[in-house]
This record gives sequence, C-alpha cells and structure tokens, in this order.
Amino acid sequence: MALEREDSLIQTRLTERFQIRHPIVCAPMGFVAGGTLAAAVSRVGGLGIVAGGFAGTVPGEPDLDAELNRAKPAKFGVGFIAWALANAPEVLTAALQHSPLCVFLSFGDPRTFAAEIQRAGAALICQIQSLSQIDMALEAGAAAVVAQGTEAGGHGGSRSTLAFVPEVADYLKRRSPETLLLAAGGIADGRGLAAALMLGADGVVVGTRFWASSEALTPKSHTDKAIAMTGDSTIRTKTLDALRGVPWPKEYSFRFLRNKLTDEWAGREDDAFRAFGTLSEKYAEARAKYDFETVAVVGGEIVGLLEDRPPAGEVVNSIVIQAANLLRNGASLKFS
Repeated sequence: MALEREDSLIQTRLTERFQIRHPIVCAPMGFVAGGTLAAAVSRVGGLGIVAGGFAGTVPGEPDLDAELNRAKPAKFGVGFIAWALANAPEVLTAALQHSPLCVFLSFGDPRTFAAEIQRAGAALICQIQSLSQIDMALEAGAAAVVAQGTEAGGHGGSRSTLAFVPEVADYLKRRSPETLLLAAGGIADGRGLAAALMLGADGVVVGTRFWASSEALTPKSHTDKAIAMTGDSTIRTKTLDALRGVPWPKEYSFRFLRNKLTDEWAGREDDAFRAFGTLSEKYAEARAKYDFETVAVVGGEIVGLLEDRPPAGEVVNSIVIQAANLLRNGASLKFS
C-alpha cells in the first residue's frame, strides 16, 4: 500500500486491478443503487455498481437499461441476486451489452453465468456469506470475493465481518492468492476501511452509507427515519420475506429497522413460513402509504453512524481521507 498524490491516498490490489483511485465499491442495493449513484461514486474514483436486483422479476424495479445508461460514461458495474437472475438470464445478456467493468453476483451459484460474463470481458465479483460458498466463487473464476458480514443491511448471513474477513483472507492466500478480497458489512467511514485493510481485504463494499446519500433512489422519509435510530434499532429476521411472499433461500435473513410488524412476529419464523405470502397485499398497501409500522426501512447496523444525507462523492472522499490518516498515524495507543 502506498500513500501517493492527494486523489489517490490509498492504493491496493483492487485499485490497481480495476484502475480506480480509491478502494471503495458501492454495493448494488436493489431499488437504491441506480445509475446516478453509481456514476457519482465512480466520478470521484470509487467503483459504482448499478443494482440489477431481482432481474426485473419483481414489480416496481427500476428500469435497468435506463439506469445503466445513466451510469455512463464513468466506469460502472452491474449487480444481481443470482437466484433471481436464474429465472431471467436474458437480463444479464442485455446488461452485458452496456460493457460493464464487472458483474457482481450474490445469493446463489455464480457458475451458471461465469462463461457469459467472461466472454463479455467483464470481471466477476462474487459476494459470499459463509466460507462454504467460497469454492463456488473460485470455480466461477471470480476476480474478487466479497466477504459480507452479518452487520450489513438487507439480506445476508450470520458471520460477523471482524472474524469472517481474515478467515477468507487466509483461505484465499492458500488456495487462490491472485483473487482479490473485499469486505462488506458495518463499514461506514474511514475507520471501517482502515480496519478492513488491516484484516487482509483489498478494499470495501459500502452499502448503508451510500443508501443514505443524496443520489440514492432511497426515499427521503426512509433515510430520515434511519438517521434518528441507532444500530440497536435494527433486526435480522426471515419473517418479513415469508409474510410478504418473497421466496428467498432460507439460509438468508433480512436486516432492517424494527417496527410493529417485527415485534408482533419476533421469534416466530416457523409460523411466518407457514403463513407464507399472507401479508403480501397488506405489505404492498403499506409501502404505498410509507407505513413504517409494516414496511421495512432497510439499513445495516451502521445506521447509528448516520447523521445526514450527503452527496456520494463526499462520502467517498471522507472515508478515504480518514482511513489514510489512521493508517499513516496509527492507533491512538502508547506502547511501552
């Protein structure tokens, strides 16, 4: 790692491989990370990724073709939920016509799509939530693996970032040392970036902090609510997906802000799966009315660090400057 000119304070294998200035990637958050957000992150030297989400299989998703056009001419990637993409693989083919720098896949087997991505000249980034998923990513030829900790907002697993990232780093060092490692989950500022680099990551994937940026598609009412909360206010559960009838694989749970609905169904995941889809109509009505007692306001544990909704470029720059100062000056400790 080298400290260079002001606009490239931290160089890692990620910045070198992807030819970007800062080791920060914007998470491809469904219904949030559109082309405007991706372009804003990339313009200042990070890597913005447009959310392909459920590959157009869920009503109300942003038009992917339009969002990819908004991301240009900056460097950009596109991300998909792999199990949903398997139901609409033609969406990947269409997205690759936009020549993304990378394709980010999570929550499913990436090997199905690897050959097409490679033929298009895009790098494959695979997000994993457990060590058992890493070999699939390597078999798919992933240029980078994202170790997502449970602190993350939205869907994820049960491993914590602090322990998961170095375990993945050690595994890659033994099995595939050329594969890059990115850390995700609980990273909101320079402290998170500096910590991730010390744990062995080549960069970070930032979600909730960009979720609460001015270019995100997130409704302002959602970010206003999150800014008033702490990390204690979030919950990770499978009940909401079951009740609203979204067929997520059962190994993944969903982190968002607690509300009346989650309080009613706390500890009742089995009951929720038996009631699969029974609240889908009620949930759609609540979403239209911004009824936060029912609707999930998605956010990770870092909501307690949110104070505002700044431009994404300011977020990138503040993270990098803070991390560079911490790495340069060391922790505030005295050694005998």
